[in-house]
Amino acid sequence: MAREEHLLSTEIVNQGISDGGSQTFSVRVRRRLPDFLQSVKLKYVKLGYHYLIKHGIYLAIVPLLVLVFSAEVGNLSREELWRKISDSTTGYDLAMVLSFVALFVFTLSLYIMSKPRPIYLLDFACYKPSDDLKVTKEQFIELARKSGKFDEPSLEFQKRILESSGIGNETYVPKSIGSSENTATMKEGRSEASTVMFGALDELFEKTKIRPKDVGVLVVNCSIFNPTPSLSAMIINHYKMRGNILSFNLGGMGCSAGIIALDLARDMLQANPNNYAVVVSAEMVGYNWYPGKERSMLIPNCFFRMGGSAILLSNRRRDYHRAKYSLEHIVRTHKASNDRAFRCIYQEEDSQRYKGLKISKDLVEVGGDALKTNITTLGPLVLPLSEQLFFFGNLVWRHLFCNKNAKAGNNNNNSQLANNKPYIPDYKLAFEHFCVYAASKTVLDELQRNLELSENNMEASRATLHRFGNTSSSSIWYELAYLEAKEKITRGDRVWQIAFGSGFKCNSAVWKAIRRVKKPSTNPWLDCVDRYPQSLTQ
Repeated sequence: MAREEHLLSTEIVNQGISDGGSQTFSVRVRRRLPDFLQSVKLKYVKLGYHYLIKHGIYLAIVPLLVLVFSAEVGNLSREELWRKISDSTTGYDLAMVLSFVALFVFTLSLYIMSKPRPIYLLDFACYKPSDDLKVTKEQFIELARKSGKFDEPSLEFQKRILESSGIGNETYVPKSIGSSENTATMKEGRSEASTVMFGALDELFEKTKIRPKDVGVLVVNCSIFNPTPSLSAMIINHYKMRGNILSFNLGGMGCSAGIIALDLARDMLQANPNNYAVVVSAEMVGYNWYPGKERSMLIPNCFFRMGGSAILLSNRRRDYHRAKYSLEHIVRTHKASNDRAFRCIYQEEDSQRYKGLKISKDLVEVGGDALKTNITTLGPLVLPLSEQLFFFGNLVWRHLFCNKNAKAGNNNNNSQLANNKPYIPDYKLAFEHFCVYAASKTVLDELQRNLELSENNMEASRATLHRFGNTSSSSIWYELAYLEAKEKITRGDRVWQIAFGSGFKCNSAVWKAIRRVKKPSTNPWLDCVDRYPQSLTQ
């Protein structure tokens, strides 16, 4: 327990005066995210550098060749240079010269063809539910009370969670949660799925002017609701897509599944040239609604809200000029080999046989470890060379010398560790924009503290949590939509999307803006973006 004390924070709440006139108060103890940047394992840095230097030999050879060439011809005049070239080539016949040129062209063509195809993001759409599904926090509690499924302690617990959640008064929930009937039915699930997915896809096809029959790859991810036929089959049937489409349906992969689906779509586009891919991310709130009394299973009720996204990818080089972003990197981290990580978000039945998601108290610590691994692997791919050198040098120094001091039992070990703190890379030098999965206010606070991000860096995530709630795997796309609505994306900007979820998994995607993104004509933020970020401080 002693080693976990630094993960606990205290807050005085419910101050007042008792009947006897004495002062009373309660102390709330919360777990914080571990300071994962203070504890980095060398193997994850090695993995990141392995990715970086896979083609690093070109970076080493090209400057050397340029240096040698400059030293050789730098002192020659133009006339001497041409005379030297002429003298050196007179000994070769035309056939040899042509053979050399042909070999050079063949080698260059082979290199270009072997390079991975660029993946472009043409556009994306986020579903915005109708206003009749919009609820305030008070209306949410009243709907839960109206359903008759919760006792007063359970309602009071959900109310307290909402008050500190960072969620605002304009989120969306299906009407079914106010019903006394069972909401976890196939009919309700299919109804919500068709509303969310078709709403996002209709907007996407309208914005891009792409016909559904032109799509060659379809990937759908939804963690809990997985009917037969699948959700991907539902989309193919609705839009009458072509018969040879490569379709995939990912289930049970949590809130980071949107990036997993993106990774799968990228792989399919690499293997199938001249194609479009659509990735649909959604979660069904009504189907996941938990009607029991177990508090750890009531937490998802408070955070998850209706939402979904659809993105259109292309591997056609001629689409470069109409695309918004190019996909630079995807880094995935999976911790399911650890039992605590595997069970920290776990679907099961409670004592009353009600099915729901159980949130473990280990979630914060497990999440911190997964985030640490992911960003450590990503760092060598995206950080400037100066940051990488400082970070890697400091890491090696601590690994070689601080560990020796600790094993030697030096009396001044604590002071030495304090004086040899690990160098924390400045990720703000690698990215202009951050789309951090908006799980909860507490998680965003801790991530901001650990990564030393500014309020401006976290604005899109906090605004999304406040306006739309936690929309699961589609949350990072509402955040990117916010940045576009604010017209913050300019040419060359790098966007970091990072999400985490059950398993436990943490995944990152890095995009580079191809052009300045103007304010879209259709965007879920258009009617409210001017109110942010001011409303977050109210």
